[in-house]
Amino acid sequence: MHDQPRYEPLEASSFFEDGRASRPLLPGTVARDDLRADTPFYTGKSGGTLVKDLPFPVTRQVLARGQERYDIFCAPCHDRVGSGLGIVVRRGFRPPPSLHTDRLREAPVGHFFEVMTHGSGAMADYAAQVSRRDRWAIAAYIRALQLSQRATLADVPSARRQQLRDTDQ
Repeated sequence: MHDQPRYEPLEASSFFEDGRASRPLLPGTVARDDLRADTPFYTGKSGGTLVKDLPFPVTRQVLARGQERYDIFCAPCHDRVGSGLGIVVRRGFRPPPSLHTDRLREAPVGHFFEVMTHGSGAMADYAAQVSRRDRWAIAAYIRALQLSQRATLADVPSARRQQLRDTDQ
């Protein structure tokens, strides 16, 4: 099996009339997953500007997936609540910025996608480890973390406020 008869890419072949082993692509062929027509989804930008909204609806499933991926890939440095005091920081690595600073709370959601895709400062990129959809799910979860740290009773639907009051007592 190690030395099987086969053609190498771009090798000559007497089998086909044109003498090539590699077959030309059919006109109009687009490589799978390479069309990238949805620019905001693939780049985090629209017209060169970072997008402010996720390129798909945020659902409970998206947030749950974002939390799962965040806990795996982000929490070691940023910790589970995003304060930047993860386990690697407690072991001597340089702390990342807290996700709860005004600068990052005001940053467009495309910023988080871009940082995960290309890296920033001491943070390496995660494009090879985390799929695009999961990077967006993490960005959505980061927004949820940011909201959770500054939530007030007024942010809770009125139907649920009484439940919170009852659990406080």
